[in-house]
Amino acid sequence: MVMAEEMQCLKSIALMGGIPGQVQVSSQSLGAKLGISPQTASRRLIALEQEGMISRSIRADGQYIVITAAGVDALSREYADYRRIFERTARVTLEGTVITGLGEGRYYVSVPGYHRQFVGKLGFEPFPGTLNIRLSPHSVGIRKQLDAAPWIAIEGFSADQRTFGSAKCLPCRIGDFPCAIVVPGRSHYPDDIIEVISPVELRKELALSESDRVTVEVAL
Repeated sequence: MVMAEEMQCLKSIALMGGIPGQVQVSSQSLGAKLGISPQTASRRLIALEQEGMISRSIRADGQYIVITAAGVDALSREYADYRRIFERTARVTLEGTVITGLGEGRYYVSVPGYHRQFVGKLGFEPFPGTLNIRLSPHSVGIRKQLDAAPWIAIEGFSADQRTFGSAKCLPCRIGDFPCAIVVPGRSHYPDDIIEVISPVELRKELALSESDRVTVEVAL
């Protein structure tokens, strides 16, 4: 197992050019990069060599080091760990029950000015209608926190001598189906109600009936 101090040393050698070829490294130069004494740097190089992480050769002009396949593997594992830390996708879930809406969703999803934006910004053609969900008390608080999430803006527009207001969408999933929570710019829904659009008729595909429980997964 590579100790943290040795991994730091191995990383420095890699940054100096130790992958894929040899690089000239002295204990003095390595110590200066790591903020340690040349003696400590020398001990770490010896430890890495004993563990098979590096290979060293001495020439007339100095010491040359190359990182071995085992050393590359160790760095790759370290890299994978940092990717899991910094690229981890945060996921939250909203739970609620299916309710019957007012039927307005079907009309507004079909309006060309909205429809074009849904297709272009969400990447799917929405089924003409929405799934209405009444959130559980716990999920109402989570939904309010999602106001700070990166919502997709749906611009307002004018058509047929009417003005259509703006809205915003938050991509999500229900089961295996991509969806989006849609919130009108001037929403008349209470805090515990959300409307969801999807490329399929969710009630039919998921065999949902009134008051059935459903879980909405949002990836941030």
